[in-house]
Amino acid sequence: MNSINSFFHLSENKTSFKTELLAGLTTFVSMSYILFVNPNVLGASGMNKGAVFTVTALAAAFTCIVMGLVANYPIASAPTLGLNAFFTYTVCLGMKVKWETALAAVFVASILFILLTVFKIREMIIDAIPADIKYAISAGIGLFIAFIGLQGGKLIQNSDSTLVTIGALNNPTVWITIFGLIVTIFLMIARVPGAIFIGMILAAIFGICIGQIPMPTSIVSSIPSIAPTFGQAIFHVSYINTIQMWIIVLTFLLVTFFDTTGTLIGLVQQAGLMKDNKMSRAGRALAADSSGMLVGSVLGTSPVGAFIESSTGIAVGGRTGLTAVWTGIFFLISMIFSPILSAFTTQVTAPALIIVGVLMAENLAHVHWTNLEVAIPCFLIVLGMPLTYSISDGLAWGIIVYPLSMIAAKKFKQITPIMWLLFVVFIIYFAVLNI
Repeated sequence: MNSINSFFHLSENKTSFKTELLAGLTTFVSMSYILFVNPNVLGASGMNKGAVFTVTALAAAFTCIVMGLVANYPIASAPTLGLNAFFTYTVCLGMKVKWETALAAVFVASILFILLTVFKIREMIIDAIPADIKYAISAGIGLFIAFIGLQGGKLIQNSDSTLVTIGALNNPTVWITIFGLIVTIFLMIARVPGAIFIGMILAAIFGICIGQIPMPTSIVSSIPSIAPTFGQAIFHVSYINTIQMWIIVLTFLLVTFFDTTGTLIGLVQQAGLMKDNKMSRAGRALAADSSGMLVGSVLGTSPVGAFIESSTGIAVGGRTGLTAVWTGIFFLISMIFSPILSAFTTQVTAPALIIVGVLMAENLAHVHWTNLEVAIPCFLIVLGMPLTYSISDGLAWGIIVYPLSMIAAKKFKQITPIMWLLFVVFIIYFAVLNI
């Protein structure tokens, strides 16, 4: 225990082995849905669902453990939502690209991603982003994750006339979310340790009791083989030989770059690990992140990136890489205990996401709202992330407006070259997405 404490600096970060274990378990439970969602999404492209299930767990476990051991950050990663949909519905089904070739595009994008990390381009960008923008990113992610929780818990639903509206309260599954939210609120305000995780457990039990969550029929299951997808990305690299395929590679690169960069900034800010507007050990964290994307593509999945659900573990008290290591271990264990995970539905995890959104919104207090040249781009970031359902799109709104508002305020000299570069890159980013 002493060696673990020394390696992860538990005492220095005011945490403990028990707290990190609970944080890792909370993070895992909050993001375990990806084990079932990813195979369904990628399966529509023709990929073997069983293989994708195993690959999802392995890719997540690898990236989480590397992040924990190398960077000592409580940040978990897995194949990301959004990019898996782009992979299947846009690239494979829309553009008629075989899934093997699409994996090759992810593989090439991951190599470019690693090069950007090795030459410290990502680290330079993170350090160059103004403090107010960083706080806005964290708060925006909080609103985004709360929006996901409200949607997943069926407390809000789509509407043809108003885009979103309140959910149907006569739907019994909604009451799982309501019950879990009320319990978690009471536990949080009472400062009960592990309140978020306890809330999820009680919500799952409540769902089973009212008959809306099936009782798991078994505990252990066999692990599907990854043979159908393993190595296909490497074998099909030669197919990346057209303008269309390079546009796909560029899209994977840009979206992953800004999604994961924005997520990392927000989570590190939430954990209180941002020092003097800089992310310590940024190079190591970014290396772990980009290597996970490379390994994931070789195993056979869409891009891997940092998960905003890591915020649930951070809210429980996770402050070091031990949280991420535990999350990775739970992903490995999940490969044989997948039947139990079926009890943790989106309605069960929704309250945790909503509460975390509240906690991350605290960062709004640090934005200088009286300075319009800063307030406007920050507001667009905070509002843009949930409304566009994209961290990178919301970030783009603010970054594009920032230099324009600074020019209007006659603060041209305060705009750094990197912020100008981001301005141009995001304009290209939107142009590429609309080709």
